Amino acid sequence: MPSEGRCWETLQALRRSDKGHLCYHRDWLLRGEDVLEECMSLPKLSSYSGWVVDHVLPHMQENPPPSETSTSPRSTSALDQPSFVPKSPVRDPAFSPASSATPNGTKDKHESQHTEPMVLQSSRGIKVEGCIRMYELLHRMKGAEGLRQWQEEQERKVRALSEMASEQLKRFDERKELKHHKEFQDLREVMEKSSREALGQQEKLKAEHHHRAKILNLKLREAQQQRLKQAEQEWLRKEEGQVRLRNLYALQEEVLHLSQQLDSSDQHRDLPKVDLSAFRTRGNQLCGLISGIIRATSENGFPTAEEQAVAEKALQEMRDLLVDLQQEIARACEDRRRQDEEEARVKRQESQVRQGPEVCKEPPASRQGPGGKLNEDLQVKVQDSTMQWYQQLQEASRQCVLAFEGLSNSKDSQAKKIKMDLQKAATIPVSQISTIAGSKLKEIFDKIHSLLSGKPVQSGGRSVSVTLNPQGLDFVQYKLAEKFVKQGEEEVASHHEAAFPIAVVASGIWELHPKVGDLILAHLHKKCPYSVPFYPAFKEGMALEDYQRMLGYQVTDSRVEQQDNFLKRMSGMIRLYAAIIQLRWPYGNRQEIHPHGLNHGWRWLAQILNMEPLSDVTATLLFDFLEVCGNALMKQYQLQFWKMILLIKEDYFPRIEAITSSGQMGSFIRLKQFLEKCLQRKEIPLPKGFLTSSFWRS
Repeated sequence: MPSEGRCWETLQALRRSDKGHLCYHRDWLLRGEDVLEECMSLPKLSSYSGWVVDHVLPHMQENPPPSETSTSPRSTSALDQPSFVPKSPVRDPAFSPASSATPNGTKDKHESQHTEPMVLQSSRGIKVEGCIRMYELLHRMKGAEGLRQWQEEQERKVRALSEMASEQLKRFDERKELKHHKEFQDLREVMEKSSREALGQQEKLKAEHHHRAKILNLKLREAQQQRLKQAEQEWLRKEEGQVRLRNLYALQEEVLHLSQQLDSSDQHRDLPKVDLSAFRTRGNQLCGLISGIIRATSENGFPTAEEQAVAEKALQEMRDLLVDLQQEIARACEDRRRQDEEEARVKRQESQVRQGPEVCKEPPASRQGPGGKLNEDLQVKVQDSTMQWYQQLQEASRQCVLAFEGLSNSKDSQAKKIKMDLQKAATIPVSQISTIAGSKLKEIFDKIHSLLSGKPVQSGGRSVSVTLNPQGLDFVQYKLAEKFVKQGEEEVASHHEAAFPIAVVASGIWELHPKVGDLILAHLHKKCPYSVPFYPAFKEGMALEDYQRMLGYQVTDSRVEQQDNFLKRMSGMIRLYAAIIQLRWPYGNRQEIHPHGLNHGWRWLAQILNMEPLSDVTATLLFDFLEVCGNALMKQYQLQFWKMILLIKEDYFPRIEAITSSGQMGSFIRLKQFLEKCLQRKEIPLPKGFLTSSFWRS
């Protein structure tokens, strides 16, 4: 045993020596190294020698064989026995280097651990090496066989699992297809059942529909018969109404003709004891009565039998009135003839006695009214100078229309486009006039002034100028004046405060472009003859519709507009006129006089008070004019203005009240209350919406 210990020490010492660190390669033949090189070098220990020393020798020391214990110690070392070494490492797996891992991995691991060469001192190590190689080969073969068998087993299992999965998939597809088929069958049955129910319901509804259709057809036939009956009755009623309406128009025409005959009796004004004013006043009242019936008829549809009876009674009274007038004139003529004969006889007697004193003649007592005042009649016709002025303005308007007739009737597309652009440029700014701010009003005024001055202005995204056409300026002036009057007719009629901004722009344009002002007056007089003032007379052979248009009414399809709408339009235009005559453009030349100032307003007021009043019209226009322009006239004419107001109250009110029916007293009462309040306060208030100095700073 001491020799074994020394052997281990020797091996350890050899391992730590320089030669023990030499590398030993078993695959030198594969590398092609020289054989003699191995022979010339010192012998080397295998990498498994250390494993043999660590595991085999201690095991042999603990379990010695029986032969070794019985024999004498002639064997000094276990390594010297050739039959002992190969047994344990080859047959005992517990001591095998490959017992802790797979064959390939274990071999590589131990080769890496025992790479230090050791010098063999015995040839038996070669046998150990051979045994080790045989064990490795055997272990590799067994491992390869086991791996092959394991792989085959796994392949068999995989094939079995694949076949089983394929079969299960087929069964799943079959069950799924069966389920889908069953669901489709159930859905088909449900649909067939629903279809049968729907067909049954449809048949039921069809039967109900046929039944209801029969009932509705019966009701429809009954309703149609009832409608035809009502239509026939309505047609008969309208036919009767049309007959009464035509009769009423014929009555009015005859009354107007008789009224003209009453007016023609002015040539007998100088006859004594004949009061023509009473006949004319009554004739005007009868004309107003029939006109009121026709206006009420236009609002309600057709005249009733009672209204026709009233009109016939008025016509008969007018005839009697004319007969009485003719009789009065005949008696007066006879009396005058007798008086002339008596005067001639007296003169002859005086000449015979040759008496020289002159005979003073006194005015007939019949020409004097109560209190010794002359009972002068009011005028029915407009003054000659005013009528001449009215006709001149209308002629100027017609000449202006003729001046741009070529542009209006042109078929050229370019000319039509220019006409439309010019019309928009002239009318749109007027439509934009409002009381929002003074600066906005100045922009509108400047735009209109630039257009009339021939400068280009922007309209609808395009540049427009009157120089684009030789007739452009006349066209723009006419359309601009027409739009100003139309704003009075529509905008001012609905919103009274709008009269002042429209009027101040119109007044400023009038100062710079007088022709526009004349056209404004022409349009205003044509649409509202009472702004002249002018009461058109009915002429023989004139159609009634044309006469109503001359009076300012709008006639559409032989139907006259309602009286309220007519008065509203007239009111708007008179308010615009009353605002124009008192306003001036604040940025104009103050040294020049107003082109149509307050003196024209005073003339209008005086002339309308010298004319016979019209029922419902005169009271409305007087109220609108005095409410808008009364304050300015009061400041201008002072005492004379208040005398005029007293004249209206004391003399003109009774005349208006005498011709106004009970249903048309609203405008008369409004005027009367307004003037009484002004007389009580001794002041005419500023009109609502009047433009103050603060407005122009906004």
